[in-house]
Amino acid sequence: MLKRTLFFGNPFHLSTRYKQLVMTDKEAGEEKTVPVEDIGFIVFEHPQITFTQSVIQLLAENNTAVVFCDDKHHPNSMLLHLDTHTIQAELFRHQVAASEPLKKQLWQQTIKAKIKNQALHLDLQQRDGQALHYMAGKVKSGDNTGLEAQAARKYWPRLFVANFTRDRYGAAPNPALNYGYAILRAAVARALAGSGLLATLGIHHHNRYNAFALADDIMEPYRPYVDMAVMDMMEEGLDVADLGKPEKAFLLTILTLDVQIGRNKRPLMVALSYTTASLARCFSGDGKKILYPLLQ
Repeated sequence: MLKRTLFFGNPFHLSTRYKQLVMTDKEAGEEKTVPVEDIGFIVFEHPQITFTQSVIQLLAENNTAVVFCDDKHHPNSMLLHLDTHTIQAELFRHQVAASEPLKKQLWQQTIKAKIKNQALHLDLQQRDGQALHYMAGKVKSGDNTGLEAQAARKYWPRLFVANFTRDRYGAAPNPALNYGYAILRAAVARALAGSGLLATLGIHHHNRYNAFALADDIMEPYRPYVDMAVMDMMEEGLDVADLGKPEKAFLLTILTLDVQIGRNKRPLMVALSYTTASLARCFSGDGKKILYPLLQ
């Protein structure tokens, strides 16, 4: 079942009643409820949002990804449940014991899927993805020839403008890309937790300060869906430099976008669970391939 995404950009007080999230608008005094089991993703942006401890406990029990924003309204932290799978300890052991050759093979699959989706996105935008299609077929174990970086150098100038630089603090549309990627990262972390995997232990990304290295790995082939949404925003005249509520609401719809994964079309948030479950099977030896979507 597709879970709901909630965004709180105004002052609200949240509480619970009979497994329902009770949302009280502090300004209008209006009250609404929604079953917590129906919520997959929540973004808290306004600094005057308050909630009871039971809200956080119930959201965690239902593996709801809770994202908190900083004073600049950018996502900067998230809350995830630590016990979401019946055989989580066993899955952790498989993940920790994964060999370097296995991790290199998984990274090869990941980068091949990322470059393939970048190529398909360029084709969709009529920007000629032929060079990236070729690169996708040449990715080796562990991407030891650095094709991910080479593809990026071709992808970004073709997608936007010749002098565009993808940078966390760069000019537009970087702010929209950053926000979209932050939402995607949180959704991937939620899916990993739901599949009983440890988001901290990556197959390629590793940094002593990064608690979501595996999320950073697995989100790579999904990034072009954010890029596509940002292109759509630009075509619709939305502001990709100074994000307001309409722009953020638009980017949150990425989670409900239908994507092709295997033979099925599924909302992106559901597809992430397919991907992370297939990764868990790779770690346990019950599978050899991560199931990634193909951009249509």
